[in-house]
Amino acid sequence: MGAGNVEAGLMLKQKLLVHERSGAINNGDCTGATSSDSAVTFCAVFSTFVAVCGAFCYGSSISYSSPAQSGIMKELGLSAAEYALFGSILTIGGVIGGTFSGRIVADVGLKNAMWLSEVFCSLGWLAIAFAQDAWYLYIGRLSLGFGVGLITYLVPLYIAETAPKNLRGTFSSANLLVTTCGFSFVNFTGNMIPWRWLAAFGCIPLLLQFIGLFFIPESPRWLAKSGKETEFKDAIRQLRGKNADISQEVAEIIESMEAIKQQPKESFSDLLQRRYLHPVIIGVGLLFLQPLGGCSVLSFYANSIFEMANVSSSTGAPIMAMLAIPASLANVYLMDVCGRRPLLMVSASGMSLSCFLIGISFCLQKLQRLPELIPILAYIGILGYGPFFTLGIAGVPWTIMSEIFPVNVKASAGSMATLVNWSASWIVTFAFNFMMEWSYAGTFFIFSAICALTLAFIWKLVPETKGQTLEQIQESFADTPEPEYFLFF
Repeated sequence: MGAGNVEAGLMLKQKLLVHERSGAINNGDCTGATSSDSAVTFCAVFSTFVAVCGAFCYGSSISYSSPAQSGIMKELGLSAAEYALFGSILTIGGVIGGTFSGRIVADVGLKNAMWLSEVFCSLGWLAIAFAQDAWYLYIGRLSLGFGVGLITYLVPLYIAETAPKNLRGTFSSANLLVTTCGFSFVNFTGNMIPWRWLAAFGCIPLLLQFIGLFFIPESPRWLAKSGKETEFKDAIRQLRGKNADISQEVAEIIESMEAIKQQPKESFSDLLQRRYLHPVIIGVGLLFLQPLGGCSVLSFYANSIFEMANVSSSTGAPIMAMLAIPASLANVYLMDVCGRRPLLMVSASGMSLSCFLIGISFCLQKLQRLPELIPILAYIGILGYGPFFTLGIAGVPWTIMSEIFPVNVKASAGSMATLVNWSASWIVTFAFNFMMEWSYAGTFFIFSAICALTLAFIWKLVPETKGQTLEQIQESFADTPEPEYFLFF
């Protein structure tokens, strides 16, 4: 944008000096909305719906390998090792997609990035549905992984940049809710629908998203950063309603973009600078710890874990999927009521306790003690883990990641966080079978300890972000003293 935009930003800034601005990060109080809160519009709701259609694909993909295992291995004659590769290759594609996600979004915008994810996900599901041998499966799963690697970054980012600030958490929770619906759909129907049809059904939400993308606006912040002033204001007007007062939001975004223009072009080395250290440690740390707590293996190998614990997988997996839905609905309601921190802390605590109970059940199994208690503890632990995970750790880290990074380093920081998350997921998925050969109980005690570490990380470092604009959140990191990281670690 040129000098005229700078003048416009300064004029709007002067007009808005009369408005009270709250740049401080609150600590999770359940306060209500303020007078400056934005109304919900059809465009904002529809834009979120279109974006989260990709989340359904993500939820379907991470749970597909469990119910489809017996059908695929029997029809295509895959060995256990070949099928293990099929299950884990999704995370390899996710690592690749996560590596390039931030750069793709920065260069082409969020809408075009959604188009790209559509192509890879659709090709992936179709390759699996029409697979004639293992190589079709591998290529399809890798393509699907690349697509969902993009989805996990760009969907929460698009929602964060388009939703009203006072309801950003609720709108962001829709991402988790639809992911859970995809996960639950596959677990409910996977034992009743042939694996080829199950893969083909994965294209249905992608078709809905393909149609919807023609009617939703681009992210206003990406448009402002790209110098498209007219499109930027039109997008905000479309999202907030034609009668809404958008002057304050426009002024804050313009002011933020003008400040960013004065800074040199971003690079990964910028993330090591002290002024970015706090948000980078929070965003990358949360998304690194998330899969290390065992969520990936309970998604990919749920049926196998139930059978190891002498629990019927035909009833256990559907019940686990069913319990995840009310937990995701609770997340939608509580995100903007009590905030991000309480949900994360309750979630991490429950996951740690659940893994500990599973570990105890395997200990008793090995010692051949209290056989009647073994399936009860395993059942409570496995079925408890899912709702606690869904309540907070499943989706809130992605919401926080989309909120805390300044626009000038968002592409690099977002790519790093997504890459770290998918890499950690691949490590856990790949190592799980080796860990279980070493010790059933020890594996879940390790997961329990990592969840406890996640709780300590949240308590020490993660701030509350509800009820603030993205610009206010990022300003608050600059205004607050740097935490004493080395005392924590």
